[in-house]
Amino acid sequence: MNQTGKHIFYPFTTLLILAFILISCEPLRTATPGMSFTQTNELTQATPLPPLDFFQSSNLNPLDTPRTYIEDPCMYLINRWNRLNARPGTVVMIIAFNEDILYDFDRIMAQLRGQGFRAITTQQFLTFMERNGKIPLRSVLLIQDNSHSAGEMKRFEEYWKLWKWPVVNGWVSDPGTSEELWRENVEMEYEGWVDHQAQGVIPGTVLSDDSSKTVISRELMGPLTAFAERYAKNPLAFIWPGGGFGQRPVEAARILGYQLGFTSNSRGPVMYNWVPLADEIDPKRAAYLPEGNIHDPLMTLPRYSQDQVLDAIDVVRVIGNQAAEFAKINKAAEFEYYDAVCKPIYGRMPTP
Repeated sequence: MNQTGKHIFYPFTTLLILAFILISCEPLRTATPGMSFTQTNELTQATPLPPLDFFQSSNLNPLDTPRTYIEDPCMYLINRWNRLNARPGTVVMIIAFNEDILYDFDRIMAQLRGQGFRAITTQQFLTFMERNGKIPLRSVLLIQDNSHSAGEMKRFEEYWKLWKWPVVNGWVSDPGTSEELWRENVEMEYEGWVDHQAQGVIPGTVLSDDSSKTVISRELMGPLTAFAERYAKNPLAFIWPGGGFGQRPVEAARILGYQLGFTSNSRGPVMYNWVPLADEIDPKRAAYLPEGNIHDPLMTLPRYSQDQVLDAIDVVRVIGNQAAEFAKINKAAEFEYYDAVCKPIYGRMPTP
């Protein structure tokens, strides 16, 4: 879990850990504290309660199915209904901007603002996805792919000055980066409106399960050193270069401390414990790599491309509204589930 407000630099022993993971044939298994769904399901067998129902949306592509990732349903309910946390129906639209940031840029920003969206940082997004930390009901995570100069990022700076909207920059930690470009980006990071996150080391490298151990190690570990030296922080997220990912790269990224991963798959918005993914290739969207079988939704998050945003804003807003209504209708059943299954372990539902 992330240490909010603190930067933690990973020791060089991670080199040995990564090497072990990359050569191991066994899939990575991580333990999650608290009760598992299996344990709570065993308890529900002694009660007449049905299992928890989760929100589905007809506004997603039929092959894109929302996935949960919180293993303990009791902690999910505690975080979901804590009045200090994000309200049910809080939705995040993740947007990927490519090299052509001028494409309908001002119109996109005006439409987002006009429909009640507010931009957040990677840290805010992580806290929301992990613990349902409070963010605006309609949030947007703006991600500019690849390294850019201050001049190229200027249009984002305008909206920082207007609305205090930050932008995430997928920074490529290329050893050939000029000192001038480094200096400009360090200044933007220091000023607070550019939130740099990792996007590999060598431009054009696309990771997959066919990538060598050397390439995976280089692309994932290189940013850790560069970010520590230049930005005095660890990257929280890895933006998969070219949209490529795989089981081995995802597992290695987890071992190295990355807590979020962004693909180029435009499957929909995300909510707390709710990420739309697919298990198979859709012939109509053959470029979208199936990510569901990796079983790590937070490391395979979907993003809208900039040319999809204007058509998708209404859909994102509707999904958020539907999720809020679903929560309202199911609140009594979820509290009944908590009282029967969770209360004997966690005590009464902690509401401020």
